[in-house]
Amino acid sequence: MTTTTTATTATRDRYRFPQVARMEWIKLRSLRSTWWVLAVTVAGAVGIAVAVGLNTEDAAADLTNNALAGISLGLLLAGVLGVLVMTGEYTSGMVRATLAAVPNRPLVLAAKAAVFGTLALAAGEAAGFISFFAGAAALPTAVPAPTLGQPGVLRAVVLSGAGYCLIGVIGLGLGAIIRHTPAAIAVLVGGVYVAAQFVAVLARPLMPYLPVSIVANSLTTVQPLSDGQVRFLSPWTGLAMLCLYAALTLGAGAWLLARRDA
Repeated sequence: MTTTTTATTATRDRYRFPQVARMEWIKLRSLRSTWWVLAVTVAGAVGIAVAVGLNTEDAAADLTNNALAGISLGLLLAGVLGVLVMTGEYTSGMVRATLAAVPNRPLVLAAKAAVFGTLALAAGEAAGFISFFAGAAALPTAVPAPTLGQPGVLRAVVLSGAGYCLIGVIGLGLGAIIRHTPAAIAVLVGGVYVAAQFVAVLARPLMPYLPVSIVANSLTTVQPLSDGQVRFLSPWTGLAMLCLYAALTLGAGAWLLARRDA
């Protein structure tokens, strides 16, 4: 009994956060689907930015928000990729080997969140900045293009990438909670997109607090938005709300991961 306990303790001590994060990075970068999904997300955001720019006629509109419209569509792919990062190991059975090597289960989830979150943030920032410049370049000559030096523009572009990252981390947390890929994706799509449609009709005052609404109407805007019935959250309040959602989801996932069998 003492020998077993000593061996387990030695395993815990050998693998600390940097070592576990390195393992997770190797697993994540080795998946071809990771790079395809990120590439499609960036390309889609840029394509939408160009399409919106070409069809923009109102120079008084929030042109930065228009250029970042494709980010909201990419949220779904980011969330789905986050789900797959977690549930893929359950599907393949690799989770048993991972947890045998690193018995500290919350540490495993923290490393996954850090590695995937960093990669998603980089992809989100790339999508945000490329979309902004592409959308600005596509504007008609009669419409003056926004610049990063204008008030609120740089903040909106940077926070668009942060929103992409946080939705991806929420997907990761849902994967840890549910563990089944189709079910976790269904909950993600229902909670992020479908719920927004119902709330918009049945409980509109709650609309500003939904994740997709926060990204589209708070993080990526330069001009404050209000539709007469509700006033959307400020950018920093919206970011804090998304961080809270991600923390709660990851916390629940870590709690369940530590208490359930692999």
